[in-house]
Amino acid sequence: MPTRASGTFEVKLTPQKDEGGEPSLGRMTIDKQFHGDLEGTSKGQMLSAGSAEGSGGYVAMEKVSGTLHGRTGTFILHHTGIMTRKVPQLSINVVPDSGTGQLAGITGKMNIIIANGKHSYEFEYMLPEAQ
Repeated sequence: MPTRASGTFEVKLTPQKDEGGEPSLGRMTIDKQFHGDLEGTSKGQMLSAGSAEGSGGYVAMEKVSGTLHGRTGTFILHHTGIMTRKVPQLSINVVPDSGTGQLAGITGKMNIIIANGKHSYEFEYMLPEAQ
């Protein structure tokens, strides 16, 4: 049975210089600070592409370091986002076997909610029984 975690986070996206000069492609670094059931930080990289019609896509990898319901360690999240004429579809999953420390063996998926300019998360995850 999955465990549910929730809370808020702040995110800073920093555009990186594009050596190729292609205006429809982008690359950014991700820095997050998580609060709530997950207390910690993450660092990551994002690649994106967009169109004038409001469609686009992105992929990202971010390494989360922190404490999740009292268990400390790290894990990696994989993002895949598609926007079709401003209608988003987002999938964020824990990379298999990426957990370390007390988060070794973690599996799960995260949902991001943006409302009134504030970011929050809902995270459904499973961990092996504590050793």
